[in-house]
Amino acid sequence: MTYTKYSASGNDFVIFHTFKEEDFSSDAVKLCNRTEGIGADGFVALVPSSEADFKWLFYNSDGSHAAMCGNATRAVAHYAYNNGLASTSMKFLTEAGLIESVVDGNIVETQMTEPVLIKETFEQEGLTWYLIDTGVPHLVTLVDDLNSYDHDLCAKMRYEHNANVNFAKVEENGIKVRTYERGVEGETLACGTGMVACFLRANELGLVENSSLLYPKSNEELTVSKIGGKLYFKGAVKKVFTATI
Repeated sequence: MTYTKYSASGNDFVIFHTFKEEDFSSDAVKLCNRTEGIGADGFVALVPSSEADFKWLFYNSDGSHAAMCGNATRAVAHYAYNNGLASTSMKFLTEAGLIESVVDGNIVETQMTEPVLIKETFEQEGLTWYLIDTGVPHLVTLVDDLNSYDHDLCAKMRYEHNANVNFAKVEENGIKVRTYERGVEGETLACGTGMVACFLRANELGLVENSSLLYPKSNEELTVSKIGGKLYFKGAVKKVFTATI
């Protein structure tokens, strides 16, 4: 089998395409292993679809399913275009719904799924939280110092609310974000749906305009925009390598 590794803002994925849809959870665990496999945060298999250019089957590194992953949508779109599965403008099916992406060189812009507010703001562990589904559930707290990010607190909140956990700081040039992800069970270098969730919280509070730069832990620059009630997520992706196993 031939697999391609992609990095989207430091969030990395193993991607391949096949004509047969099956359960690839064990492949995800094996190939995402960073010492004995290729090493990645997630695994994506692209399979045929009668409703779109293709359908994706997305797995976290522990083999669990995820309905949506913002950074993966950009990596997958670039992979699909470069492997002749779609044109520069494409639609593909995820568990969170139909995703539209546009590829322009190494820059990919994705129209995100419509967000759903799960829980109004609430206080816990001395912080104010906001819980929203941007394809997957995300807890967001705005802080003055990103060094206040606490792994153990994030793990506790993740299991209590079954959501990814984001610490975000609004600065003059944009929003900086640190994210603890379900399925990885730790902090990742970037999380697309998490950055969108943080943008929505800051935008709702009037702290940023309808388009803002965002910087995950990898410090790569991304853009989230709200246009006509729709959300768009844009940034660069990188093909790391292709391997035959």
